[in-house]
Amino acid sequence: MVATRRSINGSLMYFYICIFNYIIARFRDTVPSLTYDKIVQVGILAGGEELKRARFFSDGHYHEGILVEPGILLDESHQRHREEQVTFLPPVVPHTVIGLALNFADHAAELEIATPEEPALFFKPPNTWIGHRSPVIYPSGVEYMHYEVELAVVIGRRCRKVHAQDALAVVRGYTIANDVTIRDFVRNFYRPPVRAKGWDTFCPLGPYLVEGEIEEPHGLELRAYVNGELRQQGNTSQLIHRVPELIEFISSFMTFEPGDILLTGTPRGVSHVHPGDVMRLEIEKIGALENAVVAEHQTT
Repeated sequence: MVATRRSINGSLMYFYICIFNYIIARFRDTVPSLTYDKIVQVGILAGGEELKRARFFSDGHYHEGILVEPGILLDESHQRHREEQVTFLPPVVPHTVIGLALNFADHAAELEIATPEEPALFFKPPNTWIGHRSPVIYPSGVEYMHYEVELAVVIGRRCRKVHAQDALAVVRGYTIANDVTIRDFVRNFYRPPVRAKGWDTFCPLGPYLVEGEIEEPHGLELRAYVNGELRQQGNTSQLIHRVPELIEFISSFMTFEPGDILLTGTPRGVSHVHPGDVMRLEIEKIGALENAVVAEHQTT
């Protein structure tokens, strides 16, 4: 029944897009303001379904597109691409990616660390951002590197001093993040250090930016698999600091820009990964983010 419903929903979305593709082709000269984005927006209103946006390369060309049916992307020129034939990029280009440490009580407990009284923030720098299926590099000499499955909140507009009750109105959508971490460099005197979180390729994002589907972000199942084995599981209902509270707290001292990403923390269940492992992170209603681990010497 679920598979049938998804098939029907995908077919409906594709039907709406076909209609508006015809409109754009038929009336391009008389209605020049009817852009691809407007077609997509009208499609959402007409179909009432979620929109999954992607950024990717195909045949050496950059594209932005949407998922119109399982495994099929429609780009800005209305061309179709099969998922397995594209190279995914992070679904948005953020100005800043902000991480949050110890936002699940069970994760703090497994590390034997007290939960902080206020949100413990850090940055994931631009060198860490990669897309779905891009390799994560395991640095030479490292003893303990691990995944962290996290709900990533994408901000939709420039804002400052947002009240918690208004916070979800500034959210554009959601994606999946893997806050890859080297435990070797995490020390009690400072959490979390850039050296633990900021290595090249240490923030896979994607595959999609999901818009219009998740009205309540605090009941989503999180799962992380390594080589098909379930290693980590939790639910965003367990967040210590919830999304509106986080947006209010951060925007009290920092301006959010469109596309900025807020990582909301990871549950219990982190474990060591090694070169050759494949990490698959899943979040309910969003999809699955998959990245293989490769040794540093394989990339030089």
